[in-house]
Amino acid sequence: MPRLNYCLTALCLLTLTCGAIADERGPLKEFPYTPGLDPAAMDRETDPCEDFFQYSCGGWLKNNPIPPDRSSWEVYSKLAEDNLRYLWGLLSEASRVTGDRSSEQAQLGDYFAACMNIAAIDERGLAPAESTLEAIRRLRSRKELPDLLARLHDGRGNGAVLFGYSAWQDFESSDRYIGTFFSGGLGLPERDYYLEDSPRMIETRQRYVEHIARLWELAGGDADEAEQVAAQVLTLETALARATLPVTDQQDPTKLNHPMKIRELGRAAKGFDWERYMTLRSPDAPERINATEPAFLTAVAGIIDDTPMTELRNYLTWSFLRSHARWLSAPVADESFAFNFGYLFGIQEQPPRWKTCVRGVDEDLGEALGKEFVSRTFTAETREEAVRMIALIQDVMRERISNLDWMGEATRAKALEKLEAMRNKVGHPERWRNYSPVAIKPDDYFGNRSRAAAFEQRRLLARIGQPVDPDEWSMTPQTVNAYYDWMRNEMNFPAGVLQPPLFDLSIDIAPAWGNTGATIGHELIHGFDDAGRHFDADGNLKDWWSEADAEAFKGQTSCLLDQYAGYVVVDDLRINSELTLGEDIADLAGLTLAYMGWRIATEEDSLSEVDGLTPDQRFFVGNAQWACGHQTDERARVLARTDPHSPLRYRVNGVMVNLPEFQEAFQCAEGDRMYRSPEQMCRIW
Repeated sequence: MPRLNYCLTALCLLTLTCGAIADERGPLKEFPYTPGLDPAAMDRETDPCEDFFQYSCGGWLKNNPIPPDRSSWEVYSKLAEDNLRYLWGLLSEASRVTGDRSSEQAQLGDYFAACMNIAAIDERGLAPAESTLEAIRRLRSRKELPDLLARLHDGRGNGAVLFGYSAWQDFESSDRYIGTFFSGGLGLPERDYYLEDSPRMIETRQRYVEHIARLWELAGGDADEAEQVAAQVLTLETALARATLPVTDQQDPTKLNHPMKIRELGRAAKGFDWERYMTLRSPDAPERINATEPAFLTAVAGIIDDTPMTELRNYLTWSFLRSHARWLSAPVADESFAFNFGYLFGIQEQPPRWKTCVRGVDEDLGEALGKEFVSRTFTAETREEAVRMIALIQDVMRERISNLDWMGEATRAKALEKLEAMRNKVGHPERWRNYSPVAIKPDDYFGNRSRAAAFEQRRLLARIGQPVDPDEWSMTPQTVNAYYDWMRNEMNFPAGVLQPPLFDLSIDIAPAWGNTGATIGHELIHGFDDAGRHFDADGNLKDWWSEADAEAFKGQTSCLLDQYAGYVVVDDLRINSELTLGEDIADLAGLTLAYMGWRIATEEDSLSEVDGLTPDQRFFVGNAQWACGHQTDERARVLARTDPHSPLRYRVNGVMVNLPEFQEAFQCAEGDRMYRSPEQMCRIW
């Protein structure tokens, strides 16, 4: 599914449901304190004007190697792991609750206990999946396929099998939800893994075929047929990949808006009964839908029509297995890990079981867990300070829009209107989600995951045709991240991201402004980046730019496109700057807003040097230290093709070279690697 919510980081808390490595440190009762600017994390032997990332983070990188159960390790993921360890304690406590098993505490505890019971999971083997696998085996005609896909998509399989269907806000009427079809069905990270003939991609496809065959046998498939089945799956998925939009196009909302009646989709994509499928998934949905990628859906119908039934059943079986393998017994779960996380991302070991189980609760019962997290960790003072910071940064943005020399008055008025309409959510939802309809059993891990996923799918689909709930969140409060939503025109800052070292109110305010201030600026700018600018104040996909101003904006961004395209990620693989443009814009303009806001916030203060750093230097080092981190080469290769964020080093150095205030703070001069003349600097917003 294309991204509609833009987040500050690509931090991914991988939900691995395998492995049982011991962890003797135990849960956290209190969070360890790390200051918002940590001098020990620096490498003062490096010249900041040569490599500011290394100067700010060299000590951190040296003292924080990538753990064997991770493919990356950053300040964000380290804080997220502290959150996990704290939540582990809450869930261990909840698992000992007695009495009403329908209470939230009992639900949380029973889910966690079922996940932790590896012996019971292994004893059941493939039995939990057997009813669905048997339903696939019983498929005899294409007329039965809509009913089967409706079943397969009613849970985690949505998007994993051929295509996906869900409730999205209507691009043209963002106050309502619309039934939306989108591309899917690929087992490799993105389309070019199937289509590119580089040595690495050829090797990856071969390893994928071997993985399919092994998992097929482990799931009870005929060993003699395994290689043939794997080849069939690769052929079918390659056909899906050819029809899928490139990842850069999936970032462009103007290419994803294709409203039509469901009957029109049926006429354009013959070979599959779309009306029957939609009626089964969302019987009360209006006929108007959004086919985000019409050519893909037409290709799907053709593939269904042309593929022999045996091969179609094999593909459906595989798709179900790959999306559910992590919940099954050890041999199947281990094979899933070995390819998807070991080979593709370079992770050396499976995580301790408690991490898997805490992440599962966060994914399936996230707001119930978040309510506990917030009640114990999030203070009114933290919220009030964040709200003040947001308001000041919005004031700075208002001033900058009002004085842009490349924007005409009509467009300027619309930009200011959008800024004034932007909503901010801080900490947690005002109303918590109710999970009481989800049946959670202390001895049925697979069933718990399936029922929770089905509950969420039905909750989402019930929204189609209904008004948008303005108070809903798309992240749990414990998440260490933040996001801007195009079609709600709102910024969201969960409690998890508003804690040290990211938001440290116990020291001078410069690092917090460099870090959280830049986060706020980053998310605000997503409303005005290369994608967000296509949405108006109400979140509708509507062109509010004059032709001349649109061209001027593109001219501004061309500088960043050229700059980031020159950066090497790993080997000879460079940043796809068309993919990362929106995040690169947000990084640069967001830090610019934060710096100006900080100077206003402290204009009457007497600022002094701390730890050998001037106030301005502390602002910039405080900003850079959010990005301290590194990753495996394998992960770098995957993210270079799939992630709209640039690598962390360039999210620091690539921004600083465009800020005259940085060069002045560190006295960078011509000949230094971090120096650019004013004429060379990129300026966005």
